[in-house]
Amino acid sequence: MELGIIGLGKMGGNMAERLRRGGHTVVGYDRDPALSDVGSVQELAERLSPPRAVWVMVPAGQPTTDTIHSLGETLRPGDVVIDGGNTHYVDDQKHGDVLAAKGIGFVDCGVSGGVWGLENGYALMVGGDDDTVKRLMPIFETLKPAGEYGFVHAGTTGAGHFVKMVHNGIEYAMMQAFGEGFELIEASGIVTRVPETFLSWQEGTVIRSWLLDLLNRALAEDPELDDLRGYANDSGEGRWTVQAAVEHAVPLPAISASLFARFASRQEDSPAMRVVAALRQQFGGHATEAAGDGDSPGADVTPPPV
Repeated sequence: MELGIIGLGKMGGNMAERLRRGGHTVVGYDRDPALSDVGSVQELAERLSPPRAVWVMVPAGQPTTDTIHSLGETLRPGDVVIDGGNTHYVDDQKHGDVLAAKGIGFVDCGVSGGVWGLENGYALMVGGDDDTVKRLMPIFETLKPAGEYGFVHAGTTGAGHFVKMVHNGIEYAMMQAFGEGFELIEASGIVTRVPETFLSWQEGTVIRSWLLDLLNRALAEDPELDDLRGYANDSGEGRWTVQAAVEHAVPLPAISASLFARFASRQEDSPAMRVVAALRQQFGGHATEAAGDGDSPGADVTPPPV
């Protein structure tokens, strides 16, 4: 099958390569001429045989919106656009309506797999009408992992990005749990083989997972994780997950806490914790530290004997 891909970065470039290895014809466009097969979106469309299929793999937000509007002016009725980026699901209906007015199909596709997807395959979460999704199945079958799982036609337009958003919210909470467990084990004073402990959990435990495998890779390279600063950004999907939870009145305490923990990681000196320290000093006479006094002991309680 022929496919155009716009955006040939780490994900898009590897996806193009996996499709080519699977026997598909891929024409790629990127703002970086060194990565691009063509010089423009117009040339990309001209290189494809109608009805065309074009996969958009650019940053979410205005770049995706601009690209989809550009394709709306370039493609023809019967063509289809797949948005494989991390678009907010509420924007999918708008994009679909813009294209539908021109007779162009639209499918939203949440993609997970990162830099490992080229070899292992990508988990695909798709939203759109049945006929359009069926037409694109040769592409999806090649991109997904081998076997029964790794693909879902989740529902109508927006459903793919919605479940990918929730997937990433769950990922936030799982990573936060591993991080908190690591910190507590390291702080115990009685565990002298922290990396070996996490490594032992890769088999036979209920928390074995790909995230645990990746953590063990990181610990093998840097057992104390001293080379990293405790700073974690958020891609937007964690925020959108919490926003959706509020809109639907669904409690998400673990995912919400993991998002807020990322916010806290960006503060070298948290104003909120300065307020907490001041209040504890006022009502209880608890000791406080001046700014720049050095590392905090981490707790003002004595751990129980073990």
